[in-house]
Amino acid sequence: MEELAEAAGIPVRTLRFYRERRLLPPPRRDGRIAWYSESHLARLRTIAALLERGHTLGGIAELITAWEKGRTLGGVAELLGLSDTLAASWSDETPVVLTPQELADYFGDDVSPENLTTALEIGYISVAGENALHTSRRLLDVSAALVREGVPLAAVLEAGRRVRTHVDALAALFTDVVKTHVLGPLDDLPPEQMQRVSDTMQRLRPLAKDIVDAEMSLAMERRIRAEVDAWLRRRQPSPAPGTAAPGEESLDGAAPPQRPAEGL
Repeated sequence: MEELAEAAGIPVRTLRFYRERRLLPPPRRDGRIAWYSESHLARLRTIAALLERGHTLGGIAELITAWEKGRTLGGVAELLGLSDTLAASWSDETPVVLTPQELADYFGDDVSPENLTTALEIGYISVAGENALHTSRRLLDVSAALVREGVPLAAVLEAGRRVRTHVDALAALFTDVVKTHVLGPLDDLPPEQMQRVSDTMQRLRPLAKDIVDAEMSLAMERRIRAEVDAWLRRRQPSPAPGTAAPGEESLDGAAPPQRPAEGL
């Protein structure tokens, strides 16, 4: 239960309340161990999405009850199934629980109150009792690697904040394109088309990642080449006063005098 609550970003007491209200199906039991699955996490995200749209918990409970009893209610089963698909996680990121000592092992003296506050604001970490929950193993490892290379953690976090702004814009752009040209208006979607939309979303997930990965690789290639070219231009010796640069003519139109060949 604690692991599910962490993955969903809600307190354990909220999860227990959802269980009591029968908003969440019971877990699979294996002896004294209760196993929750991705379907439980998708249900919690659906509940969160419905709450954001203004639905009450009582109304959500009625929808879920109607779904589980097989009543149509204007296609509520298909609607909730589609909502589960749309709200399901698009990332494969693995959260990491870190003790204060483990956090210090990663970042050393850079673990300051200011940096912790920034990490909380960005959403990289959240408080999990006396520990910290990092939202992504990959982001944690990359951040630690940059710090080991000499980049201050404050600079890493600021870069992360700026990257978040750009990727949010990319996500909005991709979503708008898909809504306009692929999905169409969901409000007018007939129930028999729900499965088509669900299948389409499953196919689109890797495409979004591929676009960002390819464009980032090409952008880095352009940027590094520009930096190298600028560095090479700065390394070239400046021509002496009154003489032309190599390959150019002097002011009187004559070719510049040839210098004797020199060894490397």
